[in-house]
Amino acid sequence: MKNTVLIVGATVLVSIVCSISAAERLAPYRQFSGKYAIYSGELGDQQAPTRTETKVSFIVDGQPAKELFDAMHPDDKETCGGEGARARTKGNVWCTYHPGRGYKCYFGFDLKTGKSIDGGIC
Repeated sequence: MKNTVLIVGATVLVSIVCSISAAERLAPYRQFSGKYAIYSGELGDQQAPTRTETKVSFIVDGQPAKELFDAMHPDDKETCGGEGARARTKGNVWCTYHPGRGYKCYFGFDLKTGKSIDGGIC
């Protein structure tokens, strides 16, 4: 009986220690603010969402956008935005840096299919 209690206690202790270690290794979720638009049509010609077409575009700026930008090497060969502008694109995630305006990232989803779509245009 003593051995059973010791084994159960040790198992519980090991489980707790392992779960704490795993939690410490995970990247923590952090607060951020941004903007979003729910629409149909194209980004350059947005219309009201419909029953058959609904998309969402997100814009994130500030420190979260800088962290995304920094994680997306290398810079795009072509950018828009003038002198000193930089851009990085991976799939449908597009991040930009403009001197004086800072960092912004754009991404979107087709809410009918769940697929990733462009969230910004040049």
